[in-house]
Amino acid sequence: MNVTLSVETAGQRADQFLAARLDGLTRSAAQKLLEEGHVLCQGRPLKKNDRLKPGDQVAVCIPDPTPVELLPQDIPLEVVYEDEDVIVVNKPVGMVVHPAPGHPDGTLVNALLFHCGQSLSGINGRLRPGIVHRIDRDTSGLLIAAKNDGAHLALAQQLQDHSLYREYEAVVLGNLREDQGTISLPIARHPTDRKKMAVNHSSGRPAVTHWTVLARYPGYTHVQCRLETGRTHQIRVHMAAQGHPVLGDPVYNGLRKGFPELAGQCLHARRLSFQHPRTGERMTLSSPLPAYFQTVLTRCSRLV
Repeated sequence: MNVTLSVETAGQRADQFLAARLDGLTRSAAQKLLEEGHVLCQGRPLKKNDRLKPGDQVAVCIPDPTPVELLPQDIPLEVVYEDEDVIVVNKPVGMVVHPAPGHPDGTLVNALLFHCGQSLSGINGRLRPGIVHRIDRDTSGLLIAAKNDGAHLALAQQLQDHSLYREYEAVVLGNLREDQGTISLPIARHPTDRKKMAVNHSSGRPAVTHWTVLARYPGYTHVQCRLETGRTHQIRVHMAAQGHPVLGDPVYNGLRKGFPELAGQCLHARRLSFQHPRTGERMTLSSPLPAYFQTVLTRCSRLV
């Protein structure tokens, strides 16, 4: 695939420019394209640390992707519930849900293939078997996967009509003025940084988050967040838009200074409730706050 990009801002490094402008391209992948001579500016090969200037035309030749062989891997899973139709796991911080550029294996999907064999739905394609919804790599907590197409379709419908209940807990920066509220702000891909999402009133998709204060500390607030919709980075974007980014969030300015136990944002998918696709029974599952989250709350309580 060939792409030509126009440079508008002076001083950007070539690798940073590519990672920001090409959706799904990591900085390391951008550097590899540059090192292999796949990126030209005004007809000459670019190096990763070359600085670009307004008006430059950057031509990128993206090679056809190498087929990924999705293999089962014996990765420990904390299974909260499982039957012939669904499996609910408690995902740890740092685990990617499905293979993506820069993460070809070691994902939750690789672990599910080992645990479930071929009993995973195929609706979301070969690289995402069983995956109905996702949570971010550095978010912990409950995630449900479907073990057959019928279950997948039923759960997907519950996501669409908002009857699949997803509740999170987070520690955010600052002190929220009210005790509870609702954030209804549309979300779209960030216009310049393709690895981020942003509030966008013209092209964003509707997004609604309900929040409740659980505890207040000097400079921090422990909140519960209930998703009505499920946009990428929704809680992180919505809380940051209110001036209260999630603690430890490296993308949306949730500074983690003083909290060395944080590998990413302090955000945990605490509860999940759904109608069982076969029996119709309403099922509600929960997971305790992980050790890193409890340590953060302990540190916050010492500030009082």
